[in-house]
Amino acid sequence: MPAPSSGNPGTGDDARCRILVQEQDFDPGAQIEALRSTTTGAIVSFVGIARDFSGDFPVGQITLEHYPGMTQKSLGDIAARALARWDLAALCVIHRFGTLAPGDRIVLVAAASRHRDAAFDACRYVVDYLKTEAPFWKRESGALGSRWVQAKDSDDQALERWTGSAPGPGAA
Repeated sequence: MPAPSSGNPGTGDDARCRILVQEQDFDPGAQIEALRSTTTGAIVSFVGIARDFSGDFPVGQITLEHYPGMTQKSLGDIAARALARWDLAALCVIHRFGTLAPGDRIVLVAAASRHRDAAFDACRYVVDYLKTEAPFWKRESGALGSRWVQAKDSDDQALERWTGSAPGPGAA
């Protein structure tokens, strides 16, 4: 897998993993193509996109804040667990920060493996853990003002497929 051209490099612990935390947009097609090889039988990807609504709150922009060292370590830990759990050829996680408009890409998770089941499961696993463990803080702003986005019970419930139970308050 080629070295990242921008953002922060991966954890360095596993050559199969690329992690970028960056302000600039990314090209999902190019990132997915970089995971392809002659031994890859499947690449599964997820691209998260900023919406213009959150429940009944109209969103004109979102601002994502983070602590760089803490964020990189957290994403690296999530990726390492996925790489240990599934036989993956490669894993790419890109998460943006800064101010984004509706329609802008926020996150890419792409998992490559010999067989589709591992790629599907690993991709879903990483996305579920990003929602609950990655130290990003999101502020939505629009015509009705602005607000910090709170954790959702549905995100904790999504972890049940991986843990057998949802984490308690304050669980990482």
